[in-house]
Amino acid sequence: MPAFTYKAKGADGAVTQGSIEAQDQRAATDRLRSQKLVILEIGEKQSSPLDAVFKMFKSKGHVTSSDLSLFSRQLSTLVGAGVPIVQGLGILESQAENPAFKEVLGAVRGDIESGLSISDALKKHPDAFPDLYCSMIKAGELGGILDTILERLTTYLENSEALKAKVKSAMMYPAIVLSICAAVTVFLMVFVIPTFKNIFASFGAALPPLTQGLIDVSDFMKHYFPVVIATPIVGFKAFTWAYKKKPAFTKWVDGQTLKAPIFGIILKKVAVAKFTRTLGTLVKSGVPILQALETVAQTAGNVVISDAILLTRESIREGGHLSDPLKKSGIFPNMVTSMISVGEETGSLDIMLSKIADFYDMEVDAAVKGLTSLIEPLVIVVMGLVIGTIVVAMFMPMFGLGELAGNMEGK
Repeated sequence: MPAFTYKAKGADGAVTQGSIEAQDQRAATDRLRSQKLVILEIGEKQSSPLDAVFKMFKSKGHVTSSDLSLFSRQLSTLVGAGVPIVQGLGILESQAENPAFKEVLGAVRGDIESGLSISDALKKHPDAFPDLYCSMIKAGELGGILDTILERLTTYLENSEALKAKVKSAMMYPAIVLSICAAVTVFLMVFVIPTFKNIFASFGAALPPLTQGLIDVSDFMKHYFPVVIATPIVGFKAFTWAYKKKPAFTKWVDGQTLKAPIFGIILKKVAVAKFTRTLGTLVKSGVPILQALETVAQTAGNVVISDAILLTRESIREGGHLSDPLKKSGIFPNMVTSMISVGEETGSLDIMLSKIADFYDMEVDAAVKGLTSLIEPLVIVVMGLVIGTIVVAMFMPMFGLGELAGNMEGK
């Protein structure tokens, strides 16, 4: 965003100089006038080659969901209290702790002052304000219920974050424990077992198959240690690249994820909760059903589910119902499609979707707790088997030497 230097006179008659970032000179002028300043001089700031270099390396961070949730709640309170939107944005801009979000709010405020609608100003910053957010703000503008929409957005964002936190908490413990287990195993194989190998070589006796196999693996890992470390990293990078760039691979991975024995059930429940919560919030806010379904498909986070939602959208466009194609997809349980069907027939689709979302939030919570209680002992058993196998393999030759020494004494 270009910067403009200015010289202006304040209400007290004092002359000030400074710089301001805006889309263009007109936007910069409007922002300065909104601050009760009389502009004496203004022009685009001339940047040096060094400024361009510094700008390349300047890290501004990114806007998080918690930033957006807090912003929505605060702006809802200000708008509900009768504070003009531009003034409210100015207040929140001055209070923002995230530099990236502060800059975005400044640009949005400048665009609104220049004559853009709130939703159009937000759409210019898709990294900060997703399509769902902009669609609901537009509905709030058209319906004159912006404060209500902001309150709903806040509730939606908080519920979404709570849902993500539940899934992350279930994954965090096994991920940390298994990572520690892998690190300890690599350390033993690369640094400890070679010491035992030298000791065993001095015995001059044949080693048990388990011990010999472990030593062979240790030799390989020691001689090709960079390869051992690089292989999982390269594999992860390749998987990520293929997932982002190859649609067929993405669809296959997403499909297999939903079919996974334990995690698939939880992820399916999370998907249902997210779908119903998002669609219910959009419908309740007055967003047209076709636009709402398109927005929900974009935020589904799973290609298989997204395709099912888009097929549902096409069915509705042709005069069909919402529940029928969802049922045919095989992703959404019969209870969900039946409740959606009742909601369509009674004209209370948003209420029914909200009830489904609340129910599946509780289902996810119960499933995560059950998974956590199941994973903890399972992870401990896996760690015990891995470390125990290494320890037993290292002590087996010593047991053999002890028996051999006993036989020799007996003779």
